[in-house]
Amino acid sequence: MKHMHQNQEFRFNEVLFEHRNKQYGAYVLRNESDRILTKALFIGVSLLAAISITPVIINAFKTPEITDSGGYVLPPPIIIDEIETPPPAAIIPPKATVVPKVKTEDTTVPEPKAIVENEKKVEKIEGAVAGIKNNSDGEVAPPNTYVPPTTNIGRGPVISTPPPTILVEKTDPTKIVDGKDLGVEANFNGGIEVFRNKVMNNFDGSGFESDDIMRTTVTFIVEIDGSISNIKANGADVDFNSEAIRTVKAISAKGKWIPGKNKKGESVRSYFKFPISMKFDN
Repeated sequence: MKHMHQNQEFRFNEVLFEHRNKQYGAYVLRNESDRILTKALFIGVSLLAAISITPVIINAFKTPEITDSGGYVLPPPIIIDEIETPPPAAIIPPKATVVPKVKTEDTTVPEPKAIVENEKKVEKIEGAVAGIKNNSDGEVAPPNTYVPPTTNIGRGPVISTPPPTILVEKTDPTKIVDGKDLGVEANFNGGIEVFRNKVMNNFDGSGFESDDIMRTTVTFIVEIDGSISNIKANGADVDFNSEAIRTVKAISAKGKWIPGKNKKGESVRSYFKFPISMKFDN
């Protein structure tokens, strides 16, 4: 049966590799597959048997352990190091508290006696009077050598430290102050309505013809001395802007402006805007 299977396999390989290179590895492997599988099986069984027998052989050559009569293995003896007992702590006696000596005074009043002993006898001085030199009992008074100390009234310690210097921030006269930093805005001398009327009366509109209202805004700087500078107009019509600038210059040359003031009350340079709108009839 085996030979028949091999012959069939051989015929199949011959048909499969017909007109091909039989030296190719696949052809050889297919013809020798049974032999290779048999060899691999034998090697695998041999390795498995060797692994199974190895523990038995190792136990056969192992030296038997010494056991006691009960059949238990004696554990190795435990060596306990000697514990050194620390020496007892030395007891230090407390230091004796030294009580400071308190000086005591005898406050008892001596009891008066009927008989006075060791009484000082004072020799009466004839004609003695009470005073600096002597008194009625005859005792000579000590000389008056006390001199009262002199005091300097109104003289104290001299202070050499100069008073602190207070730095006052000075306002830059060239700075143009914005509206948010102004305490008082600049104004025309007489009021803004007076200035508006002067502009309307002095504006030359003879050359302008338009059905719509013509507008522009004149901006300038009011100086600290009341004059104006840097006059500009931003309207759509160039001629209308030029006439507005000319009119504002002419009016400001005749009348002074009141400069604006900052929050400290100082006069400063500031911007001023003046809108102008006019309609000219044809």
